[in-house]
Amino acid sequence: MATTILLTVSLMGIIMLMMSVGVIFSGRCLRGSCGGPDIVGPNGESLLCATCPKRAEREQSQAAELVSLGNDATQF
Repeated sequence: MATTILLTVSLMGIIMLMMSVGVIFSGRCLRGSCGGPDIVGPNGESLLCATCPKRAEREQSQAAELVSLGNDATQF
């Protein structure tokens, strides 16, 4: 019985660790709940998606990719 509980807790811990690594590597910005308080960093700066520095980079790269795909599509 103790072995089953230990195995279950260990497996859940490994799954949670894998999910957290996935979130870290996905590069998503933190978000607050709907209507909840804003998320602020240690210096008091806003950490919402609208102020995320990675957001602008990602949107620019997606726009460039769409433009290149659009140019490729017109060549056929």
